[in-house]
Amino acid sequence: MINNQLIRGMILLLPLLAMVSSEVYADKKGKSHYDRESKRSLSRPAPKNYRLDKRYRHDRYYPSRGIKLKRLPTKYYEISFRNRPYFYNSGIWYRRIGAQFVVTVPPFGVVVPFLPNFYTTLWVSGVPYYYANDIYYTWQPNQNGYVVTEPPQGINEKETQLLPEQLFIYPKQGQSETKQADDKYQCHRWAFSQTGFDPSQPPDNMTQHEIGSKRDNYQKAIQSCLEGRGYSVR
Repeated sequence: MINNQLIRGMILLLPLLAMVSSEVYADKKGKSHYDRESKRSLSRPAPKNYRLDKRYRHDRYYPSRGIKLKRLPTKYYEISFRNRPYFYNSGIWYRRIGAQFVVTVPPFGVVVPFLPNFYTTLWVSGVPYYYANDIYYTWQPNQNGYVVTEPPQGINEKETQLLPEQLFIYPKQGQSETKQADDKYQCHRWAFSQTGFDPSQPPDNMTQHEIGSKRDNYQKAIQSCLEGRGYSVR
């Protein structure tokens, strides 16, 4: 029997399974200039007005805060928060000042429907945080989105547990976001019931080899389930 705490952990795990489907979708539509620059080789100097975010081995370039633009990237998402509009694209936030748009920091509490194309997952006291561009997000099921939140208390970058492995999932049949979330949740529950392994809470009484074997079995189970529901999984 799966207890309530474990089910909550499974719900929190859902965003981890959605990472690459978002990235593939963005690739097909075409990335902005900032997306292309963010993948610049780390051995090369930072482009003008960019900075390298190395926290948690994130290793992505982002435009510096305060940069002003005449227009927004081609693809962006507009969010109203406390009667003020914000514009969101690939983990970069903007606000309007006069006729220009300024790279800014989002306020705590603002909700977005999807994570940046590139992010780092870290676990703090059993809770997953999603990090990109000095911003932390947490999944809030009651708001059906990701909330910009304060950095977790007492976090130690050297000791923080990063997610070791992720599945790459793409909806082949044009499944809606709601359908994808439901399918991933159901398949996660099924994979757990088949293997007895929850990747968000690996047992303390197993060796790394045993955990690795359990994780492999779990991933095979969830891959089989998702492929049977019309997804490409690797």
